[in-house]
Amino acid sequence: MTILLLVVAAFAAGAMNSVAGGGSFLTFPALVFAGIPSVTANATNTVALFPASLASAWAYRHDFPKLEGLSARAIIAISAVGGAVGALLLIFTPEKTFNAVVPWLLLAATLLFATSKRLVPLLRSRAQIGPVTLCVIQFGISVYGGYFGGAIGIMMLALFGLFGVTNINSANALKTLLAGLLNAVAVVCFILANQVDWGPALTMLVSSVAGGYLGARLARRMNPDHIRAVVIAIGVTMTVVFFVRQ
Repeated sequence: MTILLLVVAAFAAGAMNSVAGGGSFLTFPALVFAGIPSVTANATNTVALFPASLASAWAYRHDFPKLEGLSARAIIAISAVGGAVGALLLIFTPEKTFNAVVPWLLLAATLLFATSKRLVPLLRSRAQIGPVTLCVIQFGISVYGGYFGGAIGIMMLALFGLFGVTNINSANALKTLLAGLLNAVAVVCFILANQVDWGPALTMLVSSVAGGYLGARLARRMNPDHIRAVVIAIGVTMTVVFFVRQ
């Protein structure tokens, strides 16, 4: 029954991420409900889902934007270092402390996901930032990504929009590359710290890739707004459940 829960959650998460995002709202709680300690569950979740980001980045390889006044190596290095810092923070966070923080992280990610459709265009129309500000904020996002990562894609899309990357394909290309790289660095840290439960991780990895492939094939036939509504409902439900568990 536990294996079925993880397989279904990972498959659905892969499909959700290919259409609207928010797959971690399913996979992280599924791992916790399967009896895996929360810190290990978060690390295992990262391992299970990160290959999809790198695969998406490869698919977007012709759409990467040129960032005015900023080299690609700089933003990649900043994201990688931030991902490592976030992963180390998670590794050294006591289980009890992380359990107390998780409901608030889920709440923040759910609120950001729910408001992103209006928030991102609003931010783009009201402000612009330069290379230094971009780097500072991207480092903070990367630290958060290595530590937890819920709604990280939305954060990056908003940031790149403020910097002037308005083409959605270019923004998605940069987002998927940086998210994949920072999560890859985090994965290395989690592996070295022996924080990964490999049985669930490999099972969910295969299932999430299958779900992502099917989701991508069906994406044109699906209404993203309907998927977003489902993701928000799941996020609210999981937030309430974790607050109650706390």
